[in-house]
Amino acid sequence: MRPTILVAEDEGLAAMAIEDMLRDAGFEVLLAVDGQQALEMAAEHPFDLLLTDLRMPRLSGNELVRKLREGRPGLPVVVMTGYAPPGGVGALQSGYGPMVLLNKPLDPEELLDNVRLLTGKRI
Repeated sequence: MRPTILVAEDEGLAAMAIEDMLRDAGFEVLLAVDGQQALEMAAEHPFDLLLTDLRMPRLSGNELVRKLREGRPGLPVVVMTGYAPPGGVGALQSGYGPMVLLNKPLDPEELLDNVRLLTGKRI
């Protein structure tokens, strides 16, 4: 079974590029236009990893991570942002699951390497 990645990204072109890249690499993708939609999708669909932007309307990536990890403290997360918080990944960490912080613009290979590592899948 292919790992499923829940992607929360409010920039349409970036979201489509990420979705295409992940699908081409063999992952299933659930695509949300913001944090609130991602939270709603998470309640209805199983997924293996959250890939989220930080700055989004309705619900920020930071709040999304916090809410999802309330029920799944070990959830693997990849955060992508053009505005890294002071303190880096430590400022975002909640729960005990692995978390990676990637700066935008994204390096596609770095993103795929981290998604593969955190899902434990070499596709």
